[in-house]
Amino acid sequence: MRPITALSAVIAVVLCTMPIVAKAQDASEKEIERYREMISDPMSNPGFLAVDRGEQLWAEKRGTKNVSLESCDLGLGAGKLEGAFAQLPRYFKDADRVMDLEQRLLWCMQNLQGLDTKDVVARRFSGPGKPSDMEDLVAFIANKSSGMKIEPQLSHPKEQEMAAVGEELFHRRGGVMDFSCSTCHGAEGKRIRLQALPYLAGPGKDAQVTMASWPTYRVSQSALRTFQHRLWDCYRQQRWPAPEYGSDGITALTLYLNKIAAGGELAVPSIKR
Repeated sequence: MRPITALSAVIAVVLCTMPIVAKAQDASEKEIERYREMISDPMSNPGFLAVDRGEQLWAEKRGTKNVSLESCDLGLGAGKLEGAFAQLPRYFKDADRVMDLEQRLLWCMQNLQGLDTKDVVARRFSGPGKPSDMEDLVAFIANKSSGMKIEPQLSHPKEQEMAAVGEELFHRRGGVMDFSCSTCHGAEGKRIRLQALPYLAGPGKDAQVTMASWPTYRVSQSALRTFQHRLWDCYRQQRWPAPEYGSDGITALTLYLNKIAAGGELAVPSIKR
């Protein structure tokens, strides 16, 4: 009877402490939400400085052809920006590829402007004293879709294929820790320390809120960050090799996540911890 008595005591202790743990988590969630509300004022969001810089870069004549990006077609016609980000990634006939915003911008720089993008790619993510043209341009263009719904483009066979590849990548395990995206985001209610993790293995509010909030200004990094950076950081945390900037793998993951986030209302650039 003694082992049973001891086991009963342990179970009783666990049951008694569960409400305390749940209460602590609830309190933490409320504090995190209160913090998010405090920093969510658009008028105090430094990410809009990137929007302004991006607007200047969009109109700046550069490259061997000395032209601006204003004739770049992001899917809705040359130079048309309103709503374009909400429908990316998408298939582009002139490139015969499915592209996300960053891939399309690099394509336009190379083909319309005649710009050597080596330096642009080298500064793909900003740092102290190192501005990023791509982060600024993405912030400017994405902001033109703010308030609009995410509309994943899936009518072309290559778009359907890209979304299917993205879903496969989301669940693919690898790296020294045998992790995948779904390790953290494949079930509801998961968390890391105090941070709740969004469920991204299927359609729902979590996916909509997540995808509708990038690009964002990261207070902890004092920089605007794009979704390319978010995925790069996810792979770094999984101890996978760093994905190539503007790679088809990143585009595939983005299209898959936009597929399950369809209908989410964009509010960008947002501001996060």
